[in-house]
Amino acid sequence: MVRIRLRRVGAKKQPSYRVVVADRRAPRDGKFVETIGYYNPRTDPITFKIDEERALYWLSQGAQPSEAVERLLRKGGTRDRFARLRAGEPLEILLAEAKQKLEVEAEEVREAEVAEPDEEEQPMAEEVRETDVAEPDEEEQPVAEEVRETDVAEPDEEE
Repeated sequence: MVRIRLRRVGAKKQPSYRVVVADRRAPRDGKFVETIGYYNPRTDPITFKIDEERALYWLSQGAQPSEAVERLLRKGGTRDRFARLRAGEPLEILLAEAKQKLEVEAEEVREAEVAEPDEEEQPMAEEVRETDVAEPDEEEQPVAEEVRETDVAEPDEEE
């Protein structure tokens, strides 16, 4: 049986995953048939992308998604499109719909990056600048002068 599941990649204690199609008997990070996407739970919000066309193909061939991939497919809308594909809707229409949804999400992300900072953040930045340029205390200066006086030794007159 073929499964669509997650394959762990990334450094120790910093997991990210690839969505792969693999034989169910293969180890988690072992042999796989095809990589169809990725999933990163460490970002805020989580990021994932699944190749809609390949996911629909493998689902139509009888591949069973794991529980985690099932949640991703539902969140991305792929599972609903697969049900509509089985009901008889053309694949091209479903893929065009998925592509349009991705473009809308990408536009929202670009708009969020261009958005101006909040008013609350601006005064805090000014406070940081004021504390970074702090002037030395008057008490510290005489201590530095005392050190300078003791470092210079006076020559002996007997020699």
